[in-house]
Amino acid sequence: MIETLKNAFRNKEIRKKILMTLLILLIFRLGCYIPVPGLDRGQFLNAINGTNGSGGNAFLQLMSGITGNALANGTLFALGIGPYINSSIIIQLLTVGIPALERWSKEGEEGRKKITFLTRLLTIVLAIVQSVGIIVNFANSSGALKTDLFFGSAWFAGIYMTIVYTAGAMLVMWLGERITDYGIGNGISLIIFIGILSTAGISIVGEFGNLFGGNLNSLLNIALFIVLTVILFFCIVYVDLAERKIPVQYAKQVRGTKMYGGQSSVIPMKITGSGVMPLIFAFAILSFPSMIISLFVPADNPAHQNLANWFSGSSPYWYGQLIYSVALALLIFLFAFFYAQIEFNPDDVAKQIQGNGGFIQGIRPGKPTAQYLRKINRRITLFGAIFLTLVAFIPSAGFSWVSQISGANSASLVNVFSTTGILIVVSVALEFDKELQSQIMMKNYKGFLK
Repeated sequence: MIETLKNAFRNKEIRKKILMTLLILLIFRLGCYIPVPGLDRGQFLNAINGTNGSGGNAFLQLMSGITGNALANGTLFALGIGPYINSSIIIQLLTVGIPALERWSKEGEEGRKKITFLTRLLTIVLAIVQSVGIIVNFANSSGALKTDLFFGSAWFAGIYMTIVYTAGAMLVMWLGERITDYGIGNGISLIIFIGILSTAGISIVGEFGNLFGGNLNSLLNIALFIVLTVILFFCIVYVDLAERKIPVQYAKQVRGTKMYGGQSSVIPMKITGSGVMPLIFAFAILSFPSMIISLFVPADNPAHQNLANWFSGSSPYWYGQLIYSVALALLIFLFAFFYAQIEFNPDDVAKQIQGNGGFIQGIRPGKPTAQYLRKINRRITLFGAIFLTLVAFIPSAGFSWVSQISGANSASLVNVFSTTGILIVVSVALEFDKELQSQIMMKNYKGFLK
């Protein structure tokens, strides 16, 4: 990675793209610190993280970690890139079932522009809905919404903050698209990446602050945290790069006076082909009931906290935590297999192989090839789902164990490096490295042709 960066900075065009990417990411981080008038940041932070006696909300804590604590602090970019991600996922799922969208996806550049425009419109709708939901469920119920700046009107304050948060979400989407167009890599992924790293940096700086304040337990906490993080990073990189290569042999074909084919190739099938989407969907579904409960059940009602704990994994009873864990694992498996069916179609791949005169050794072309690929895909998806389930549970348990040994509170570290945090960081870093290498290779080829 370091050698790739050195080679990239030697090229003027790639260096400009890297600097443009860093500049846009800096603008994003500055927006994460711009406060929005009318919100008590302390109360809002307590309502999301559960430090005011409530169980908090696991999904909103995850989204806050992705935005670099912008959501917990209620700043301009509080929604971050979340609405755009949800919109892209919904459009992707609808493309499978709606013929018009499926037709657009196959029309090339024009179809892509139509789908992009529809995705942006849906992003605005989801940003408005998410803003209203957060303000009503958390800011208003926790007393974080201050109306003295808005003539004492809660409606006026809520409408103002909804407009500001929606505009912030659209600005983040625009920044991400600018990185994709003029920078290096996928802008949306890099914004999520920098948000998680920022949250991790804040948490680690806080631990060092405790250490310099005389709390020697923080030293052991930091040391165990680093060791455990390195081990998890190694395991995730190892699995993320793992793939099953299915060899395909192409028969020789004579066309006119020339002979084609006679070569061998492979079909790479990654274990984590669906990425972190199954995790995000699983947490979103499990956290949705707690948001509904917050909307319809008063906060001072004892049933409010009991129900919220059940759907956030914070139940005081062991069987409640067990039920939550089992439900989360089942949802991860369900969405992992669902995404595997969407992203990899064995029938289409088998037809493409047969149409190009190829075959898998020992397997007849056509339907037997499709059945063979489907069986391999199911096995790989099973191992990928097991891996995602371990990623969802092991980091939280590991960092909680670190807290027990060191005697220091590492709750902030758990929130950062639990669930999808590590997987997102590793995946984006690997993709960024591949993008840099491809850019360098393209420039070298251009220089060779000249």
